[in-house]
Parts: sequence; C-alpha cells; structure tokens
Amino acid sequence: MNVISIYGDSWRRLQDWRQRLPHALLLSGPRGLGKGLLAQAFAASLLCEQVQADGKACGACLACHWFEQGNHPDFRMLQPAAQKTQEEEGGADKARRGGQQITIDQVRELDDFFGVGTHRQGLRIILVNPAETLNRSAANAILKVLEEPPPGTLFLLVSSEPMRFLPTLRSRCQALPITRPPAAIAQRALQEEGVENPEVWLALAGGAPGLAQTLASTNGTAWLDALIQALSSGSKLEVIATATALDKALKAVKGENPLPQLVDWSQKWLVDLSLASQGLPTRFYLRQRARIETLSTGSSLEKLVRFYRQLVKLRRESEHPLNARLFLEQFLFGYRALFVE
Repeated sequence: MNVISIYGDSWRRLQDWRQRLPHALLLSGPRGLGKGLLAQAFAASLLCEQVQADGKACGACLACHWFEQGNHPDFRMLQPAAQKTQEEEGGADKARRGGQQITIDQVRELDDFFGVGTHRQGLRIILVNPAETLNRSAANAILKVLEEPPPGTLFLLVSSEPMRFLPTLRSRCQALPITRPPAAIAQRALQEEGVENPEVWLALAGGAPGLAQTLASTNGTAWLDALIQALSSGSKLEVIATATALDKALKAVKGENPLPQLVDWSQKWLVDLSLASQGLPTRFYLRQRARIETLSTGSSLEKLVRFYRQLVKLRRESEHPLNARLFLEQFLFGYRALFVE
C-alpha cells in the first residue's frame, strides 16, 4: 500500500524535518493506518544515497537494497519478540512464547550500534514500533539515551496508544499525529491494490486503510464471520453453542490474544445498532445494514447504551481473561438480553 500518497501532508511534514532532524520523532494515530509503513518509508528515504525530488527513496542504490533486505548497517528495528517471530516464521506456538513487550535487553543491544561510526558517515536510525510496548525499564533506557543523544542518531517511534508510555519520553519527541485520510483517497488507494468493494472494508476498519486492506486480503477472518453471524441472531442466539464455536475459532488465531479485537468489533456493532434505532445509517457494518435495522426495532437506545458501557469494562477484562469461553458466554448472554423483554 502506497502510504506516501495516502498521507501526502504528513509526508511533506516529514520532509520539512530532513534538514533539521530532531533526536526523536513520534508518529501516532489509530491502529491500522499504516503508520509503521510510513515510518519505514521515511527511514529508507533518509538512508537513500540518491533520494528523489519528492523525498522518496530511489529503491535502486546500494543503501536501498540493504534496507529492503533488512540488513542496512545504520538501521535497527525494536519490536516485541512475538511480533517479530510471527512476521518471520508465522508460527502460532512460537509467537505465543515470544514476549509481547520491547525489553531492556533489546535496548541494551543498541550499545554496540551506538559505539561504532555510521557506514558512510550518514545517519543512524532506530525504529520503535509499537512504542507503547516498551516496558518501563526499556522506556527509561531510551529516555536516558535521549537525554544525551549520540550525534547523527534518530529515534522513530510509532504508536497507536502514546498515552501508555512515559510522559517524559513523549516530551522528548517531536510529535506528528497521523489522522484517518479522506475516504475517497483511501478507497482509491485500496482499489489500486486490487481490493474489491473498498468502501465496505474501509467502513468496517473505521477508516483505517491498512486494516481495511488486511481484512479484505483475508476476506475478514473466520472468527469475525462467526461473530457477525452470532450478533445477527439477536434474541435467537444460542449462547453456549456459539461461545464454544467462537472459542475454538479464536484459539486458532496466530499471535496476540484476539479477544480485545472481538470486543472492539462488537462495540462497532452496538454503535450501528444505536444509529439504526434513531433512524440513522450504519457506519461500520455496511453489508449487514438491513439486518441491523431490523434488530434495532427489538431493543431500545437505553439498553444499547447501557450494554455498550458494559463492553467498555469487558474490553479491559479481555486483555487477560481467566477463562476465554466463560468470558464469551458472559458477553453473549448480555447481548441476547438486549432483545428479550
């Protein structure tokens, strides 16, 4: 996905910083926008030896070849071990065994990186993504580096939840908020990537083109389809059987715990139900609009708002559920009750 064309204004702001680079830049915004890809494109352009007039990396020089192969000597990526393992090997068991945080040991590995000169007397870049996964020790270690930054070094931090990491670390960064692009631009970019019905996937992704592309490329996920089917059942929902089936589908997911995402999708469904109950068009589930409008007549706005507040609490619990199936049963019983007098 061509994130540079999607986020042209942000790219131009990044280019403005080329001649007066700070020691740290923070790219923040909602999940699924493609912030990490934008940061990587900027890093590649800074390391490129034949940068183009618009600031893009040429893709042809030796430095670009190194970067594309993931072995540029002046570039380092800090990310959770689980994320790296999943990207490289795709193994669910190995990914689950990997850490979900960026650790102090990973930061300490940068000591040798800082201790030697850059390859061609250029810039040294460290990309931290997602920055909110820095544990406290790792964050403090980076903060210490930024207090006395090595010359010619840039930290690129990418975050969907910048309020989760140290305020003192945030204060050391020049901030670049990345917002959702206009729908027309995002849809055109998705069409160029061969995505059919881009408006449908973009709506489901809340306007985030990166997430929309992921959903479209896999036609959603098995558990998302199962969730939509369950939510569409309303008062006829078979809670026990559905919870068992969803639990099985979720356990097949590789990598991170998918329960928080399930609650997020359900919150969007509740938003659409609330809109439909007021005679307004749905925002997220365009394909299910007719069913949502029918369901909304069997509940009330008061019930929907009350249950949405319960989902906010369930979202926190979903991070570390004691029992996933019981968690699903609790959620589904609460949902079905919306349509029962």
